[in-house]
Amino acid sequence: MKPLGLTALMVIASSLTACTPSSMDQPQISEPDPELNFVRPYRGAGDTCQLVGENAFTVDFLDDAADLVACSTGTDDSASLAASEAARVVTQTNSYTLYSVARR
Repeated sequence: MKPLGLTALMVIASSLTACTPSSMDQPQISEPDPELNFVRPYRGAGDTCQLVGENAFTVDFLDDAADLVACSTGTDDSASLAASEAARVVTQTNSYTLYSVARR
């Protein structure tokens, strides 16, 4: 069996990278953590997810038919909010994921 030439290796490498997601396909979160106006725990006293009020950062995400809720990204409370409340992610910062939760 003959060894592959440099050109053949480059073609193979190029086709392999076309099949794998690049870092450009992944969301890049570089938004610094804003000052959030936390109102109260969202689902109860022990909930780390917080109802968020209006300020310069959140004004574009508020909806009169939904609650804006911030959870620390990657926490169990964040995952359970997304699953149990059908919450929709509206933005993410370095530390927080902000969800829109429709009022029933």
